[in-house]
Amino acid sequence: MSIIGISFGNTTSSIAAPTKDGVEVIANPDGERAIPSALAYIAEDEYHGGQALAHLIRNPKNTIINFRDALGQTFDKIDPTVTERSAHAVELNGKVGYKINKTEESLEEITAQKATVRHLEQLKHAAEDYLGSKVEGVVIAVPTNFSEAQRAELLQASKDAGLKVLQLISEPTAALIAHTSVENRLEEDKTYVVADFGGIRSDAAVISVRGGIPTVLATSHDYELGGDKLDSALSEFIAKEFEKKYKVDARKTARSLAKLKDASILARKTLSNVQSATISIESLAEGIDYHSTINRLRYELVARNVLNQFTGFVEDIVKKANLDVLDIDEVLLVGGVSNTPKLASNIEALFPESTTVIAPSLDSKASYPEELVARGAALQASLLENFDEEEIKESLAPVIVNTQHLSKAIGIVDAEGNFVTVLKAETTYPIRRSIQLDAPKGDVLVTVVEGEHSIKETVLEPAQADEDDEDDYSDEEPEVVREKLYVPGTKLAELAVRDNQAEKVEVSFNITKDGTLHVSAREVRQGSVAFKGEVTHA
Repeated sequence: MSIIGISFGNTTSSIAAPTKDGVEVIANPDGERAIPSALAYIAEDEYHGGQALAHLIRNPKNTIINFRDALGQTFDKIDPTVTERSAHAVELNGKVGYKINKTEESLEEITAQKATVRHLEQLKHAAEDYLGSKVEGVVIAVPTNFSEAQRAELLQASKDAGLKVLQLISEPTAALIAHTSVENRLEEDKTYVVADFGGIRSDAAVISVRGGIPTVLATSHDYELGGDKLDSALSEFIAKEFEKKYKVDARKTARSLAKLKDASILARKTLSNVQSATISIESLAEGIDYHSTINRLRYELVARNVLNQFTGFVEDIVKKANLDVLDIDEVLLVGGVSNTPKLASNIEALFPESTTVIAPSLDSKASYPEELVARGAALQASLLENFDEEEIKESLAPVIVNTQHLSKAIGIVDAEGNFVTVLKAETTYPIRRSIQLDAPKGDVLVTVVEGEHSIKETVLEPAQADEDDEDDYSDEEPEVVREKLYVPGTKLAELAVRDNQAEKVEVSFNITKDGTLHVSAREVRQGSVAFKGEVTHA
């Protein structure tokens, strides 16, 4: 028996399984690890994954794509344009479905849920073939805004596919689990942005980790921003070049548009790894072939507006969490589009040098972005393996954004009047934490305050050119360095340690479930602790 994790996306899906050495991403029989979420039909034959996508040019009306988000939705709630180049979404008894012509006389109605069942069956068979054993349990990653109805339909579809769901985990949480599983990084107090750029949508979450506990501070979703927009920009560029050269519009037929999109996807993926790509399309329009090359710089100029939208999306989620970019420790880029070097470098430029942006083009050791969610789901599955039925049932509850966290940092004022952080902003409570301070002999006054932050901007003037230097740098804009500073704010508590005879004083903070702060101070003598005083602040 085996357990697996599944990342089920609109565009692609991935499977991963825990092993003795960590997690292994599983390929389907065609060798695909990022498996297209697609189904295609000819007569009684069903095609899946990459084989199904190949039918978008010659058999689009019988090819189903982008059906994940249609689960549990009524027809009026979906965007039908995501099925423009495939089997069109239609209303079937109030639900979203597709009408497939297997033959001229045979018409089959396939709901989004039935398409999901068949897709999950294929993923299950691929996992079992690879692992050589039956899949017993699965953790499936879903968006943070998946509704109760969508979750219910996914659970039912999984059951119909022969999969026992141990948990539905949020996609950003799964990605973060995979990222922080290396060297127990989850124990570090950090604030993360997890940005997932998919094929037809983008999702992001700001997650603070305090004491090993992740807290979702904000989430954001854009249903119109994805790799598809990059492909459309490149398709339009190719069409204009073709029309300029041959005086023929390649956008007039569905087949030509499908060929343009297919070539654009291939070129985009190629340019994520090398500096130039060959674009070759047979009989693009009116029997005319198109052959050309495009370099990465040209592509980045063509897709500049879309790439800027990705950067803006990340900037907006930070603002939504009421944070500054200076508050973010790491940005984790997820999804296949994150392989785009310019996207990663643009986002890196948005943040200060103290923020680490995780992407393959910036760090050769970074995990593949399209595999992170499946890896995290598999790790979660390995943790749930020994849970009993009741505990697993509770784990199927919806993802809740934790609102019980500090909006401001809490700390003390040192002898020089500086703020010393003890509990960072966004720390989840209840929590208990202590700090030891060097203290003078005699009476010691401990003042507990909130930390008020401000942004200090330092303007660095550009270097002056030498008189003999022909280049003139006087027109360069000065660089502005931003720094976040904390100063003592509202006083929360004050307590004294009388007649202190030790070299150190320990101050303990305890915030209860209802948000009440308890502070105690004790002197520390040669490993022993002597109680001195306590104060409570609500």
